[in-house]
Amino acid sequence: MARPAPFPIHQRIEQLSPGGRYCLNALVSAASVLLCLLVLHLRLPGMELAGIGPNWLLIWVVAWSLKRPMVESAAAGVVLGFLQDGLTMAEPTHALGLALVGLLTSRLQKQRFLQEDFISVALIVFGMAVVAETVMAVQFSFSGERSLAEIWTYHQQVALSSAILSSLWAPVMYFPLNRWWQWMDNLNQP
Repeated sequence: MARPAPFPIHQRIEQLSPGGRYCLNALVSAASVLLCLLVLHLRLPGMELAGIGPNWLLIWVVAWSLKRPMVESAAAGVVLGFLQDGLTMAEPTHALGLALVGLLTSRLQKQRFLQEDFISVALIVFGMAVVAETVMAVQFSFSGERSLAEIWTYHQQVALSSAILSSLWAPVMYFPLNRWWQWMDNLNQP
């Protein structure tokens, strides 16, 4: 008796035209962004620290930026930042922080300071969460609605909580997306 192929869906994807694979890759990437947007405000046990949850969009931007040019990485940060602004408040904007995260992450990879493994990705996400939250705190300080002492005291708690949770959950997002994008890149190479 003949043994069936282990993953017939892989064979079907491999048989797609390059344009079809491009569309499928874009669809999977967009679906992962949509999933991040949906779970952004979800608070399950173990996903909250001091009232702060993981920054799923930041994790996505870091995962995307590790193998992309700086312009694509910054553009992804701006788009995801505006999407987050649409779900929360538009001022201060999340787009500046996520664009900076995309630029810095892409720059780190170009300089080959870090290798791609779970620990490195978690460390990058930790640092980038602090960067993104600092950009938000700076924007809050320019608004003048609160005192600087109040803003920076709250910033420390938010930045640390977001950085810890985001870095702990980063492999959950990074591993499947990275595997998918690597597979698509390998299929598209001659």
